[in-house]
Amino acid sequence: MIAVLVIVGVASLAAFAGLHWYAWRRLVRDTTVRAGLARRAGTAVFVLGPLLMFAAVVSERAGAPFWLQQVLAWPGFLWMAFSIYLVLAVLAGEVVRPLLRRHLDRRSAAQAPEAGPVREPEPVLVPTAEPQTPTPPPTPAPVSAADPSRRLFVSRVVGGAAVVAATGIVGNGAYGVLRGPRVKRVTVPLARLPRAAHGFRIAVVSDIHLGPVLGRGFAQKVVDTINSTQPDLIAVVGDLVDGSVEDLAPAVAPLAGLRARHGTYFVTGNHEYFSGAEPWVEHVREIGLRPLENARVEMGAFDLAGVNDVSGANYGDGPDYDKALGDRDPRRAAVLLAHQPVMIHEAVKHGVDLQLSGHTHGGQLWPGNFIAAAANPTLAGLERYGDTQLYVSRGAGAWGPPVRVGAPSDITVVELASKRA
Repeated sequence: MIAVLVIVGVASLAAFAGLHWYAWRRLVRDTTVRAGLARRAGTAVFVLGPLLMFAAVVSERAGAPFWLQQVLAWPGFLWMAFSIYLVLAVLAGEVVRPLLRRHLDRRSAAQAPEAGPVREPEPVLVPTAEPQTPTPPPTPAPVSAADPSRRLFVSRVVGGAAVVAATGIVGNGAYGVLRGPRVKRVTVPLARLPRAAHGFRIAVVSDIHLGPVLGRGFAQKVVDTINSTQPDLIAVVGDLVDGSVEDLAPAVAPLAGLRARHGTYFVTGNHEYFSGAEPWVEHVREIGLRPLENARVEMGAFDLAGVNDVSGANYGDGPDYDKALGDRDPRRAAVLLAHQPVMIHEAVKHGVDLQLSGHTHGGQLWPGNFIAAAANPTLAGLERYGDTQLYVSRGAGAWGPPVRVGAPSDITVVELASKRA
């Protein structure tokens, strides 16, 4: 197993280095005439960008001083997103490049006759002992895309367009995150839900990811957005933080302002275990959230249960479905809070009516949605598995790059509907 991980790691690093070399070759080497200031500056960017990216990831996971994490996070994580779309844009440029060359060749050929006939100079005869043959004028070489100047022009146009496209995509994606999540509304009919609970509204928020990039101001936006929906209950379904209580307690403080008639409930995500799940469970309890650690509460008309994230099993604190659901009245509807969609299979076995999850971010950065979809039974939205329904939120924040492309952030108000007459 270790050998496989090493091979995969080495192959991934080789691919990463190869793609960066390819982008450098197209954007720096092919757009500069010689090894001057421009080429040195471009090369420095392609060296420092990946170094800052790895430093940002390592400093966060290693628990480096929080000020250092903040210094490294913005440039490092932004490069992570920027390099993805830069490489994709350069690859798209390979299609444009021959088309542009062909267009320039045709344009050059079309303009050539307009210059008019070239008058040949009169031959100059130099008297010698033998008759001289007039020397014809040199024929100008045709201008084509093969000329160095033409190749340089094409490389600069295509490379410049790639940089502009990548910058625009990442900039728009960052704006989408930093402005805060938008509200989605979904109605979910439940067969066992009594009429008394018809219209019960649960505000589902996941993957806020407060850390060295998204801080207190972002948390306040999330709180204000949730409170504006006036929900009956708030469910925070994991990945609240990326860091320790000591570093992030001020960032999390606005969550004490969450307001719902039946309270706010919390379950752990995988990132809580990276950050220290036990201290975070205690801290969210102190600020007014109620953790559901493999536990269940009766909401009157239905049961609300929560289980620890599956990654907690590596820390001796994994999900326990029997403890959360085993002794409940099967005639009552059950709503389960579980961070990862893969937990749906256990939910089906335990007769859950609705599971509320996050974790996927909807892929966050296209085309990452294809990878996330392959790793999760549901990428985003509402789907049915037997008698159990699963709703997956795309999440409110972002991990790593504060950027989303093709996967807008959301807070979802799930309205429960009774099927009973």
